[in-house]
Amino acid sequence: MIGKLKLISEKAKQDKKMKFTSLAHLINEENLAQCYKELKKDRACGIDGVTVEEYGQKLEENLKSLVDRMKSKSYRPQPVRRVYIPKPGKDEKRPLGIPSVEDKLVQIMAKKILEAIYEQDFLESSYGYRPGRSTHTAINRLDKVVMTKPIKTIVEVDIKKFFDEVKHYWVNKGVEERVSDPNFLWLIRRFLKAGTMEEGRYTPSEMGTPQGGVISPVLANIYLHYALDQWFEIGFKSSAKGYAELIRYADDVVAAFEHREDAERFMKELEDRLNEFGLRVNKEKTRMVEFGKEVWEQGEANQRKTGTFDFLGFTHYGTASRRGKFIMGHKTAKKKLAMSIMQTKEWLRKIRNKCRMKEWWPTLIAKLRGHYNYYGISGNMRSLRQFYSGVIRLVFKWVNRRSQKKSMNWDRYLKYLRVHPLTLPKIYHNLYTLRPIY
Repeated sequence: MIGKLKLISEKAKQDKKMKFTSLAHLINEENLAQCYKELKKDRACGIDGVTVEEYGQKLEENLKSLVDRMKSKSYRPQPVRRVYIPKPGKDEKRPLGIPSVEDKLVQIMAKKILEAIYEQDFLESSYGYRPGRSTHTAINRLDKVVMTKPIKTIVEVDIKKFFDEVKHYWVNKGVEERVSDPNFLWLIRRFLKAGTMEEGRYTPSEMGTPQGGVISPVLANIYLHYALDQWFEIGFKSSAKGYAELIRYADDVVAAFEHREDAERFMKELEDRLNEFGLRVNKEKTRMVEFGKEVWEQGEANQRKTGTFDFLGFTHYGTASRRGKFIMGHKTAKKKLAMSIMQTKEWLRKIRNKCRMKEWWPTLIAKLRGHYNYYGISGNMRSLRQFYSGVIRLVFKWVNRRSQKKSMNWDRYLKYLRVHPLTLPKIYHNLYTLRPIY
């Protein structure tokens, strides 16, 4: 499988106009068996109720049946099982789609094929759900642009309900730019039209990418590659008066400009451009902020606060280095910090009476480490400590709510922490090298 995908990548890189005519045959029993090894065994099952382990008990037989059905075009991706999970601190709930094990396998292989082709086309401005890239590489790029280029204006972009409003027509058109294999294109259309099942009620999919689908991120990247990235790089930048840079992580977008006029024109033309592709700009959340070295220095001279903006869970702001020079600061966004604490609170509330403290303590440590691993970037130690302190207080509170009588006073709790310490805040990502710090 690796050899075939590498060959596809090489051909796609050598000829940017090449259309691949034979891809569906790669979704065979051998490659699907490799994809099965990538599935996590503890994930929820789809509408058929089949778990990963159950599917694997007759793996060879199941895969043969699956491939035969794809060849005869009798394969029908099952609707995703839609469930709702509460949003921390809100009355709203977030929809979550759970595909069947069989459909996950096909999507994993289709995703690998599409990535082999489109990774040769995707631009440097795109960071989301791509091999070797992450939120931290996107933030690092943003940091370097602001610190090394004459940036004076940032546009914080919000695309309204992107994953729900993606138009299938444009997804198919994007895939057809590089793929002409009718069987592979048929498979993509099948996934887009699979629909959802909620409380026994089927809803067809008229728009949007497969909720919870493994293939959704790469389809979204293909969509925005043509709708946004190429337009900005080839069309907009060529007519800009000064420096301009777009940074996109999936549907999270920021654009940096040297001249305010370019930023204003970008906001107007962006709306028109996205409308052409059936998308909408969220005007309430899309905004322009004066930001950069010169803006910060003027603010300092006039004793005036400068603007901030949010991107990928962080609030980005101007501040002074130890030498008094401008640097770009990054801290956990207030909403994200509050949400992380609320999620921990909800977890503690559910777990505290189900098992003993020593049994859930390692999970709590893992949760802390996970938070630090994401938010632990240079300069964000204060926010990490706020999260740590918040968790310490929450644990003490919920431990003492196990019964009407307080089971542990503060002194005893501190002694317990000394014997069973929770992971302390730690910076994992240095914005200068982005290598883990040990």
